[in-house]
Amino acid sequence: MSKPHKQIILGAYLGGVNHHTLWSDPEAGSQIDFASFRHAAQTAERGRFDFFFLAEGLALRERLGLIFDQDVVGRPDTLPVLAALAAVTEHLGLIGTINATFNEPYELARQLSSLDHLSGGRAGWNVVTSFDAFTGANFRRADFLHRDERYTRAGEFLAAARELWDSWAADAVAADREAGVFLRDAKAGEFAFDGAQFDISGRFTTPRSPQGRPVILQAGVSPQGRDFAAGGADAIFSPYHRLDEAQEFYRDIRARAARLGRPADAVKLLPHASFVLGESEADAIERHRDITRRQIGGRTAQILLETVWNRDLSGYDPDGPLPDVDPDPEGPPVIRGRARIAEDAHRRVAEWRALAEAESYSLRDLAIHVFGRTEFVGTPEQVADRIDTFVQQDGSDGFILGSHLTPTGLDEFVDKVVPLLQERGSLRTDYTGTTLRDNLGLPYPNAHPDVQPNVQPDTTRVA
Repeated sequence: MSKPHKQIILGAYLGGVNHHTLWSDPEAGSQIDFASFRHAAQTAERGRFDFFFLAEGLALRERLGLIFDQDVVGRPDTLPVLAALAAVTEHLGLIGTINATFNEPYELARQLSSLDHLSGGRAGWNVVTSFDAFTGANFRRADFLHRDERYTRAGEFLAAARELWDSWAADAVAADREAGVFLRDAKAGEFAFDGAQFDISGRFTTPRSPQGRPVILQAGVSPQGRDFAAGGADAIFSPYHRLDEAQEFYRDIRARAARLGRPADAVKLLPHASFVLGESEADAIERHRDITRRQIGGRTAQILLETVWNRDLSGYDPDGPLPDVDPDPEGPPVIRGRARIAEDAHRRVAEWRALAEAESYSLRDLAIHVFGRTEFVGTPEQVADRIDTFVQQDGSDGFILGSHLTPTGLDEFVDKVVPLLQERGSLRTDYTGTTLRDNLGLPYPNAHPDVQPNVQPDTTRVA
């Protein structure tokens, strides 16, 4: 039997002010005005994307005690933005990144369920965790949550949220005017959850939402993070862009899901990606080079490498060799509020030095190689072919696409690449379902059957 042709899942991502965007471009708009979010979301819906995706920013990052304006995290709160977008879109899913370390299950479950009601079943939650004490100081009153406990808390948080979402039967509301009976189920909303992190009970205020539960995304890639996602998530925001690495991750997550009692295809794999188009391949490559070198200028390159060196690298020539000093991971943090990208800084720097020597990379060249994210560069036909091939060869189930230009960068993709994917039969020409779960091919969840996520301590990655 021939392998079925997969429908590509597409999410649209609107970035903040950082090295992935060109906020200073004359064509760039605001990252704050609602008009920017509306334009990007409506463009994605015009292209029949599955969902719109927002990250979150919980603190203004600092470098050596000053606001870190190469990576400004301050952005509007996710849930109000998504609620406003629900009113100006009809089919597009609305997924927000919200931290399980800094919120409480009852409040967040109620907000997400409300968003699912308001949007007619289009809400999703990207579950992230943190042990960043600098950011945590904005939220917690005393000792910060130890890093080994963050997945324990996230696992219990998710289990508690599901307890709340499932506390109303789908037919609990009778609304019988003649009999004067509103609730069919006198126990509607009753819940109790007792764990190491949460001991809560009472009644949940929100009836079961159109999707039953919002769609759950997760982004962990450590062994613990993979089990967490395979056991409880609907989709994974994946970092793997090389086809061989992505295929290994795809196979591994499917195997873990099966071992945890779920269908192997229960979890969708969605790497982040961006694109640069051109009238010819040479034009696209030149355009990509220009965009990338404006995204990661010399000063930005120094600062990006400081996230691993943990030293002030401002005295090193961006167009010269890599710094000749060793990293100082145990020293006072040069940058605060940004996730560390290397558990072993010495090993990571040794790898970078070997790479720089082999490729004759300058400091800036290395930063562009490591931190640049553009994966699809070419003519619209080439980009459509590469995206489709990646998905059909099980590198992923689709992509979460961002652009260097806010908010109009996605227009070019929707106008030039989407029609080519539709001609191939790889992308829908219209929405067929009414909820985000429908469009992602996810089943309506029954109450309480899910395998609980593995919540063993994670010591390998900072989210």
